[in-house]
Amino acid sequence: MFRQVTYNRLRQYPFANSDPPLFLLSFPPQCGGRMIFPQPQSTRWRFGHSLLLAVLWGTLCVSLPRVTFAEDTTSDFGRDIYPVLQKACFECHGAEQQKGGLRLDQREELLDSGTVVPGQPNDSELLRRLMLPKGHAEIMPAIGNPLEKQEVAAIHQWITDGAHWPDDFTPPPHWAYVKPARPTLPHVANPTWIKSPIDAFVLHRLEREGLAPSPPASPEKRIRRVYYDLIGLPPTPQEVNDFVADPSDQHYAQIVDQLLARPQFGERWARPWLDLARYADSHGFQRDDLRDIWPYRDWVIQAMNDDMPFDQFTIEQIAGDLLPDASESQRVATGFHRCAPTNCEAGSLPEETRAEQIIDRVNTTGSVWLGTTLECCQCHDHKYDPFSSRDYYRLLAFFNSTKREADLTNPKTPSSIQFQGPSMPLANPERETRHAELTEQRSEIDQQQQARRKVLDDTLVDWVADATHIDVKSAPKPVIAAAKKVAEEWTEKERTTLLDYYAKQDKPSQKRQKKLNQLDKQIKEAEPDTTLVMIELEKPRSNYIYVRGDYKTKGDQVEPGTPEHLHPMPDGPPNRLTLARWLVARDNPLVARVVVNRWWAQLFGQGLVTTEEDFGIKGEPPTHPELLDWLAVELMDNGWSRKQLLREIVLSATYQQSSRITPKLRQIDDQNKLLARGPRFRMDAEMIRDNALATSGLLSDKQFGPPIRPYQPPGIWTKVGGQRYNYQVSPGSEQHRRGIYVVLKRGSPYPSFLNFDGTARLACTVERSRTNTPLQALTLLNDPVYVEAAQALASRVRADRPDAELHAQLQYAFQLCTARQPNQAELATLEQLYYAQFQAERAGDDSLNEENAKNAAWYAVATALLNLHETITKD
Repeated sequence: MFRQVTYNRLRQYPFANSDPPLFLLSFPPQCGGRMIFPQPQSTRWRFGHSLLLAVLWGTLCVSLPRVTFAEDTTSDFGRDIYPVLQKACFECHGAEQQKGGLRLDQREELLDSGTVVPGQPNDSELLRRLMLPKGHAEIMPAIGNPLEKQEVAAIHQWITDGAHWPDDFTPPPHWAYVKPARPTLPHVANPTWIKSPIDAFVLHRLEREGLAPSPPASPEKRIRRVYYDLIGLPPTPQEVNDFVADPSDQHYAQIVDQLLARPQFGERWARPWLDLARYADSHGFQRDDLRDIWPYRDWVIQAMNDDMPFDQFTIEQIAGDLLPDASESQRVATGFHRCAPTNCEAGSLPEETRAEQIIDRVNTTGSVWLGTTLECCQCHDHKYDPFSSRDYYRLLAFFNSTKREADLTNPKTPSSIQFQGPSMPLANPERETRHAELTEQRSEIDQQQQARRKVLDDTLVDWVADATHIDVKSAPKPVIAAAKKVAEEWTEKERTTLLDYYAKQDKPSQKRQKKLNQLDKQIKEAEPDTTLVMIELEKPRSNYIYVRGDYKTKGDQVEPGTPEHLHPMPDGPPNRLTLARWLVARDNPLVARVVVNRWWAQLFGQGLVTTEEDFGIKGEPPTHPELLDWLAVELMDNGWSRKQLLREIVLSATYQQSSRITPKLRQIDDQNKLLARGPRFRMDAEMIRDNALATSGLLSDKQFGPPIRPYQPPGIWTKVGGQRYNYQVSPGSEQHRRGIYVVLKRGSPYPSFLNFDGTARLACTVERSRTNTPLQALTLLNDPVYVEAAQALASRVRADRPDAELHAQLQYAFQLCTARQPNQAELATLEQLYYAQFQAERAGDDSLNEENAKNAAWYAVATALLNLHETITKD
C-alpha cells in the first residue's frame, strides 16, 4: 500500500539575512519539493508574477516522473503491536494479575474477551479506551501516560487488518537486550542533504513520514550552538564574524576540532557526568558536614579533556584501586562511588548507613551504565525486565567488601557516629617539602619550650609563694585553690595546673607559644589535600539476599555475579574490576546504547530513547533504532572515543538544521522526535551563569582546585547539629569561576542553580527537569551575580566601543548576548529603553550628572539583554 505525499500550499517562509526577503513555494516531491523566489516589494507583483511562476513550474512538473514514498502500512505484530501491549497493558492484564477479569498477554484470551473485534476498529473496546483523553476514568492504560499517537495508530491498523496474532508467535527479546550490530545505511531520495551517516537514518525516517528536513540554521546560530554544546561558553563577536564571512563546511569543521581541543571541553561535559555520579561537597542528611572529594571532580574534567576512552573511563571509576600498580589518578577515580550520601546523624546505625550506601552504588551503576531501574529488585524480582532479586544481590556483592565511611567513635555511645573516610592524601612534592621544613622548625622550638618548662617547674614553689604572681580576681578557680595549699599537698594534677598557669605568665614561654601556634597553622595549610577513595577489605564480607530489602533480614547467601539474562561475566576474580570489564565488554547490549543516547540528549534536548534512565520494557522505544545502534557501534569501533562521536554528530546536517518550527511540524511532531528541525531549549543552570559571566567579561578561566563560594543570601547554611560553617564569598575573581566549581552542599545547594533546576545530588540524576517559573526571572533580575554581570556588560560595551555611536554600541551588546545582529525593530526598542532610562534618571535628580545617567541607562539595557529568552536559550 502506498501513500502519495503532495505539497500544494503557497506560504511565506522567512529566511534569515535575505535581502530582499524570500518566498518559498512548495510543490510535489517530483518537482524537487520547493523553489525559492525573491519577494519583491510590490504586492501586485508578489501575488501575480509569483503565482504565474508557480503555475508554470507546476505545469513543468506534470511531465516529470512521479516520485512516491513507499510506506508499508501493514502492521507487524512482533515489531509494532506486542511491545506496545507489553509496555502498557500487561502490568494490569497479564500473567500476574487480570484486572476486571481481562487478560491481554495471550491470543485466545484477548480475542475471546471481545475487547478487540478483528477488522472492526470502531467496535473494539480496547481501541476506544486507548483513544480516550488523559484523565478520563476509563482510559487505558490507567497508570502512567497515555499511548503515543503513533502507537494508537499502529493498534488501529492492526485491528483493521484483522488483529492477526500468529499461532506460533514467541515474544521476541526486548530490543535493548540484543547486542547492537552496525546497520546498513538506508536508501534516501535526497542524498545531497547528507553530511554524515547519521543524516541517512534521519532523512530516511523523514521521507517515510512525508517530511523534509529544515534548512540549515544561520551561521550565527550554528556557531553559537556548537560553542555551547562543546565548551558551554559563547563565541566572541570576532569568532562569530569570522564564521559569518566564511560559513563553509571546512571552516565549521576546523572550529569543531578547535573546540574539542580546548580545556573548557572537559568542564562542560563533566557537569552531566557529575549529576550521574551524585557528586557533592557534603555528606547530606541532617548534619551535612563538608568533605573533600573535589579531586575526583578534577579527575573527571581532565579525563574528558584527554578523551580517555569510555571503557577505561568506566574501569577506573568502578575499580581503579584494583588495577595492577594502581596510580594515584586511578585511585582518585574511584571517588565515583564515594560520592554516595552518608548519614552521620546522631543515633544512626553504622551498618544501616553502610547498607544504604551499597544499595545506592548498585542502583547508580544500573542507571548509569545499564539504563535499568535495578532498584525494583531490592525487594522483589523486576516486574517487567529480566532481572531478579538474586541478580541484584549478586551485583551488590561486588561492592560489599569496601571499607565503611562512618562508624561509632565509642561503641557504648549510640550518638557517637562519625564520618571517617576512607581518604587518600594526594602527592604534592612542594607541600611535602614545606611540611617537613615547618615540622622540623616546630620540633626545635618545642624542645626549647620544654626546656623552659623544666626551668619553670624547678622554680614553681617559690613563684607560687609570691602572692603577687596570682591574681585572685582573674586567675582560674583551680589555680587559686591549688595555690592555697602547701607544695607538699599538691596532687600531680594540681601541680600541672599551676605550672600551666605559670607558663602562660612567662614572657619567653608566651613568645615561643605564639610561634608554635603560627607553625601549627602553617603546617596544617601545608598538609596534602585528601580525597575519598574506595579501599577493598583484606577479608571479603559474606553476602546475602536482603529479604524484602531489609538488610537486617538475611536470606540465601550469594556470591558476586552479573545478571543471568545478559552476557556472561569474563574470567577473573569476583571483584569490582571484573564487574567493570563486564560492563564495557563488547557483548554488553546496553552500555554503548545508553551512553550515546545520553550524549545525544545533551545536544538535542532529548535522547533517541526519550526515557534516558529506562531502556527496559516500560521505557520508550528508540525513535530511530538503526541510528541508535549505528552510534553505539561507531563508539565502540572508534576506541570508545567521546570526542570522535560528538564530532560526528555536530558535523551532521541533522544537527545543523534551523530550529524554526512550522505549523505543519508543530501538528505532526511538536516534540521534534523525528528530527525535522534543529534543537532549541533552555540552557542548564551552570551554563546560564557561565554565559552571563563570559558575556560580561567577568568569567575566570582558572581550572581545578577546591570549590568556590559565590555570593548567596546569608543564613542559608544555618543548621542544627554537626559542624557550623561561616559562608564567606570567595575573594576576587575566584567567585567568578565556572559553575562546575561552585560548592555543592546537599542540605542547602546554591539557590541560583536550584531555581534553574539544578539538583542537590542526593541521588543519581540521569535527566534534569526543565521548567519555566517566575523565580527564574527574579533570579536573573536580582541575584547579585547577574546584577554584577549586567554592570560589567555595560562597562565592557563602552570600553570596547568607546568612540562608536549609540546604535553601534547597542548592536555590539546585542551580539555579545545572542551572537547575531539585532534587526531594526529590536535596535529601535533598545534605543528607546536607553533614552527612557536616561531621561528618567535625569528627571528624578537634576544634580545627577550626565555620566551617571548614561551608566544607569546602560545598566538597564544590559539587564534587558541578559534576561532575553534568546540569551539563556541554546538555539
